[in-house]
Amino acid sequence: MSGQPIDPGVVELAGRVFDLARGGHTEELAAYMDAGVPVNLTNDKGDTLLILAAYHGHAETVAALLARGADHGRANDRGQTALAAAVFKQSTGTVQALVAAGADPDAGGPSARATAQFFELPAMTALLDGRG
Repeated sequence: MSGQPIDPGVVELAGRVFDLARGGHTEELAAYMDAGVPVNLTNDKGDTLLILAAYHGHAETVAALLARGADHGRANDRGQTALAAAVFKQSTGTVQALVAAGADPDAGGPSARATAQFFELPAMTALLDGRG
């Protein structure tokens, strides 16, 4: 980093955008993306807007982020992907949206497939295998 202080207004905006992703406020979040906020913005843990929306089970928000070019393969600082987060939360619509967009069930650590197996989630495994 350059060592220059970050504008408090930028920090506040980023916090608001992450809250919108967590809360599934699709239209408002999409408006920010359309106005120039980076769709692959990450927080201090490496979580993207997509990972947060997926973890909280907001399929519509996930679809809107994917439509705007969100990187479904990007992992956070712990190696977790949006797809693994969606599987963990057993969010059928979110898993379906991510798989349809080409998310790799075997990416990340633990991967979405490993998560489904570890937590004994056969319905999620079926979705990852295209059987759901």
